Amino acid sequence: MPKVGQAHLDARRQQIVDAARARFASHGFARTSMADIVTESGLSTGAIYRYFTSKDEIVMAVCEQAQDAFPTELTAEAISRFLEHVRAMAREKDHARLTAQIYAEAAISPALATIVQQQLSALRTAVADLLHNKTGPEAGSVAEAFVAVCAGYSQQLAVRGDLDSAPFTSALMEIIKDPSP
Repeated sequence: MPKVGQAHLDARRQQIVDAARARFASHGFARTSMADIVTESGLSTGAIYRYFTSKDEIVMAVCEQAQDAFPTELTAEAISRFLEHVRAMAREKDHARLTAQIYAEAAISPALATIVQQQLSALRTAVADLLHNKTGPEAGSVAEAFVAVCAGYSQQLAVRGDLDSAPFTSALMEIIKDPSP
């Protein structure tokens, strides 16, 4: 039997993660079984278990592949583009529903909570680093609020459906604005 290369192994693993992501977004973690992931992926049960020993491992893999097009500057245009990206991902890939599932699962899974906390911390750090008019604890507080509004927008998309990002862009601009005249 010929050996398969690392690229093939990586592609199969990604195929499983993509299938699980789609299933989790549409049915939730609790309503998705390993058999559902097998069906969604088109692979055999043995193939799935070659890469993952449990559904929990797949959940962790999905969460570790966070894909946000975070802005490189905090202008109204850049923030609007970012929120429109979040909105498009919610419409096209059910990403907001998946994120809601991840947050709910993180509330009861310490291992998943660690990953989510690391991701949120990285976002807060990215925001604080982009704040040119604030430093130290003030930058940290502003970054905390900024990330909370972004997470809130995603949660609103998951529950309410497609929402205009403009009010959220305005709110985020108010959060980061320089209070000096």
